[in-house]
Amino acid sequence: MDATAGESLYPLHRCKTLHLVRHAQGIHNVEGEKNHDAYLSYDLFDAQLTPLGWKQVDYLRNHVQASGLSKKIDLVIVSPLLRTMQTAVGVFGGEAYTDAINVLPLMKENVGNSDRPAISSLNSPPFIAVELCREHLGVHPCDKRRSISEYQPLFPAINFSLIESDDDILWKPDIREKNEEVAARGLKFLKWLWTRKEKEIVIVTHSGFLFHTLSAFGNDCHSSIKSEICTHFANCELRSVVIADRGMISSDSSTTNYPGKIPHGLDLPSDVADEKGLSK
Repeated sequence: MDATAGESLYPLHRCKTLHLVRHAQGIHNVEGEKNHDAYLSYDLFDAQLTPLGWKQVDYLRNHVQASGLSKKIDLVIVSPLLRTMQTAVGVFGGEAYTDAINVLPLMKENVGNSDRPAISSLNSPPFIAVELCREHLGVHPCDKRRSISEYQPLFPAINFSLIESDDDILWKPDIREKNEEVAARGLKFLKWLWTRKEKEIVIVTHSGFLFHTLSAFGNDCHSSIKSEICTHFANCELRSVVIADRGMISSDSSTTNYPGKIPHGLDLPSDVADEKGLSK
């Protein structure tokens, strides 16, 4: 008998829960809305959050704490640009930092002229910067990052060890990454996630990256579900999805499955016995 149409079932240990977040409003969003040519301006280089963007961060932080999500997160992955890192630490970081707290701050005070206090890493999940989840590369200066040596003192508790080059060698001033190239990079990123042991992962990234990556999914679903997956994200929007390893990419074993038959004993099921003609 076939399974009910539209339903899928996968072993839990072959799934991860991803909490996808687009960064809060940046100065490039405001200027680009007025005039699309503004995206070409070097005045918007590595765009920081606006005051409204920081309010959006505060609202999302309140939501993830009230919903209990903040206690479930194993890892925060963030695109290494100013606006995404500000969003990530503002939403998922610890409380305000003081010198009396003997841990590194996730963000120093007033980073990006934010007029925000330093943010502690105390009781927060680990944060790691990953280049694969950056926005469209090239041409737009707002999508060009600073050197890692500039970021490190600003975000001391973010782990930048996976970034191979101090300078941004991926962004080209005259070549804009194609949509299909962003999608391919997104799928490579998702495949890389299976090298991680964490099960509940936040990914703070960008509109274009999310749209083109997620558009590869949902074609075998109801159109409303496809729309839930692929619709463009608003600033500081969060969507939670489950991703299943259908290709045996991961070697993770279950932490909840139990083999049974301990102590060892006879356990032939009655329906199997019926098939073999053993039951009376």
